[in-house]
Amino acid sequence: MLTKLLNCARLLHDRVFTAVQAKTEGWLLELSARFVFAAVLLVYYLNSAATKVGDGVTGFFTIGDNAYFQILPSVVEAYGYDAAQVPVFPYGLIVFAGTYAEFLLPILIVLGLLTRLSALGMIGFVLVQSLVDILFHHADAATIGSWFDRFSDAAILDQRALWIFLLIVLVVKGGGKLSVDALLKLR
Repeated sequence: MLTKLLNCARLLHDRVFTAVQAKTEGWLLELSARFVFAAVLLVYYLNSAATKVGDGVTGFFTIGDNAYFQILPSVVEAYGYDAAQVPVFPYGLIVFAGTYAEFLLPILIVLGLLTRLSALGMIGFVLVQSLVDILFHHADAATIGSWFDRFSDAAILDQRALWIFLLIVLVVKGGGKLSVDALLKLR
C-alpha cells in the first residue's frame, strides 16, 4: 500500500514538473536571469562606468583620470599618480576597453543581444574586477569573505559568485525566446 502511494506521488510529481519545464523551456530562466541582472547589477555597472568618463554627453567620449586610478592603480602610482603619463599602449587600451565594456556589456545582456558573448565578457570583467579589488585596492578579509562559512554577505567571494552563476546561466542558455537575439534569428 505504501509503495503504491509513493509511486503515485512520484508519478504526479513527474507529470507536474515535466509540464512546468516544457511550458517554461527557452524563455523563463533566460528572461529571469536577464531581469535579475538588470535589477541588481545594471545600474551598479553603469554608475561605476560613469565615474570613469567626463561629464555631459561629450564627456562620454573622454576617459577620465579616475578610470586609470580604478582600473590600474599600481600603474598610475608607478607614473607618479599622473594618469597623463601612463603610456597608451598597453595601459591606455586596457583602460579604454575596461571603461566601455562596463557600459556596453550590461546593456547588451539586458537587451538579450549577443547574450552569450556579453555574459562571457561580464564573467571576465567580474573576475578582473575582483582581482583588482584584492590585489590593488587591498580589500580586507571581511570584504573578500570565505566560502562554506556561516556568512553570506562578503562582497567578493559570496556576492560575485552569485553574479557569475547568473552569467553562466546566460552563457549556457543564451538570451531566450524573449530577446533581441531571438528576434534576429527570426529574420
